[in-house]
Amino acid sequence: MHPQLKIEEFDSAYSGYSDTAAVAAELNKKAGTHVLARGLCGSSRALLLAEVARRTGKPLLVVVEDGEQAAYLKNDIEKLDPSVASDSLPVNGGNKPNEPNRPNGANRAFLFPSTHRIRQKGQDASYTIQRTEVLTRLAEASRGLKVKGEGLRVDGEGLIVVTFPEALNESVVAQEELRTRSIAVQVGQEISEQALAEQLLGLGFVRVDFVYEPGQFAVRGGIFDVFSFAHEQPYRLDFFGNELDSIRVFDLESQLSLEKVTSANIVGDENWPNGANWPNGANKAYLTDYMPEGTILVGDDLNYAFKNMDEELAAKLAEWTTLELAQKSFFPKVSKVEFHTIPQPVFHKNFDLLFNEIQERRAEGYEVYIFSDNRKQTDRLGSILDTLRGVEVDLNGKPLRELDHVFKAVYPTLHEGFTDHDRKMCVWTDHQIFERYHKVEQRADKARQGKVLLTLKELNQLQVGDYVVHADHGVGKFGGLVRTSINGKPQEMIKLTYRGGDMIFVSVHSLHKIAKYKGKEGTEPTISRLGSGQWERLKERTKQKMKDIARDLITLYAARRKEQGFAYSPDTYMQQELEASFLYEDTPDQAKATADMKHDMESPRPMDRLICGDVGFGKTEIAMRAAFKAATDGKQVAVLVPTTVLALQHYNSFKERFEQFPVRVEYLSRAKTAKQTQAILADLAEGKIDVIIGTHKLVGKGVKFKDLGLLIIDEEQKFGVATKEKLRSLKVNVD
Repeated sequence: MHPQLKIEEFDSAYSGYSDTAAVAAELNKKAGTHVLARGLCGSSRALLLAEVARRTGKPLLVVVEDGEQAAYLKNDIEKLDPSVASDSLPVNGGNKPNEPNRPNGANRAFLFPSTHRIRQKGQDASYTIQRTEVLTRLAEASRGLKVKGEGLRVDGEGLIVVTFPEALNESVVAQEELRTRSIAVQVGQEISEQALAEQLLGLGFVRVDFVYEPGQFAVRGGIFDVFSFAHEQPYRLDFFGNELDSIRVFDLESQLSLEKVTSANIVGDENWPNGANWPNGANKAYLTDYMPEGTILVGDDLNYAFKNMDEELAAKLAEWTTLELAQKSFFPKVSKVEFHTIPQPVFHKNFDLLFNEIQERRAEGYEVYIFSDNRKQTDRLGSILDTLRGVEVDLNGKPLRELDHVFKAVYPTLHEGFTDHDRKMCVWTDHQIFERYHKVEQRADKARQGKVLLTLKELNQLQVGDYVVHADHGVGKFGGLVRTSINGKPQEMIKLTYRGGDMIFVSVHSLHKIAKYKGKEGTEPTISRLGSGQWERLKERTKQKMKDIARDLITLYAARRKEQGFAYSPDTYMQQELEASFLYEDTPDQAKATADMKHDMESPRPMDRLICGDVGFGKTEIAMRAAFKAATDGKQVAVLVPTTVLALQHYNSFKERFEQFPVRVEYLSRAKTAKQTQAILADLAEGKIDVIIGTHKLVGKGVKFKDLGLLIIDEEQKFGVATKEKLRSLKVNVD
């Protein structure tokens, strides 16, 4: 429908202009030069910075107003040039396979947060990871980075650190001290597991069964898992005797290896133990002390930055080479380069307004680019605009004649759109057109995977007397929010009451330790007694039961992997007709889930797939499509639901949806009489029923299938693991 570009293709087309070259040329002059780039707005700032990093080969320290702006800007820079993305290189000294050695820290973009944010988040490790990773990378890069004249490209170039005054003001551990808090390992190294474990314990690491957050390590046979504070994913060290045989980065959720590296630098928490020897001692340092020689200071408002910075630090930074992205400079003598951009227009989801604006801009010779993370979104937008200009289409929605393209789609998206009058480009984003919130995906969010957190939304929904679980103290009752004074400052606390009237007060910054109690409906839990050890014993028993269940599951899934499943036929005309009769347009996620499900069903391996989505997002429709695909290939389908009411609702929905097709649907629940149940079971065993919907009665001994091919479990969290696995294990090759 319209041309589709990768963001780096757009970037190369955007950057080849004299204004960006002029900025880079000025910055390559003598140290202490001050450059003012005027007229930049939105994500045009990120485009300029990515180009400056490439053209000068010098490190950039970018200071913006706050942490949110820093996160958006860093995200834009990474997307514009994959070579500066911190995800694009190996981590902590490692090199990707078949890749030449290159210095650590080369071509990297980082976000440096403040410890205040860490305190706000309790013991959340994600911000600690970012801080420690930045310090480690800079320490490695500064040990040999010399910027040569004329912006020659040299090893270690292109470092971009984005931060804000609050973070710059805070002391960090000195480089000499940081080196003592890390352990370098490499493939082929002679080191015993015991010696490595002792070194890690000395750095404050904790030994656990399975690592799930930074500062932990686990030993199983010759496998040594360790989660460094300088990277968002853990390492798996494979020993052969006392020789380190391989190092792999692995994924926390799947436990699968992501990549092999030849070496790794395992770094402890910069704040452990409690910031020993600093900030008051001789080892006090600032982030700026880590920046390599020749670093360019970039700011969108250096006047604000310097006012909110330590006076001595501000005076030091004012002597650096600087680049200001503002209308007015902090410095009296400055070289100016003019840009002419304006913010993206506000359309209020009015497509007539959008269409008219695009037509006017194109008539003036402008090229229109619309950025999105979702290709179907830009396809949909293209269809809307084609409809507005009266394009005739065939039955498949394709234009009947050759069209000029209304816009070019670019993937992925930037944060803020703009119009550039010099380049005659409209650089707009779909989330601003549709007025959607743009969320920044932060790499360090991976450090929080797998944790159960009580969100502020859930906290607001809690009523006094509701049951909650504290990770350290067990099941208690929510007593509401109270305000108290700590060190003379008012603070919000959560009140929890326990058996015997005991109470504890939990800071709202420690929400990660609290979860809403979820148990069997209609039964009340046993309230824990503080200090009795009861909760710890319960956790140990539960952990042992989980291991037992996990062992059974591993056995079952191992058997499923060996089994030859049924490979369903490609879609028939009936399948296409069923899906075309859906009243609503598929969302992009629905379309993807449907395609993934069909791919699994058409493969010979038994399918295990989980479909997640909020109420009303179309999960049942995907289940119906899967059931229909199985039924039309002669297989039976079982749909397991938790309640009688839901069984009847699904029965009515399935029956109505399949009404025009030769598919028989029935349901089993306690609402059926004994005679009706007996007749249904007989027909099910003979293969006369294609889709059976039921409660836990489907797990009963009297239920026999002639040829079960697909099992669908709705609201699986309401069933016990034993119930689900009993039905699944009836036939290990069932999808």
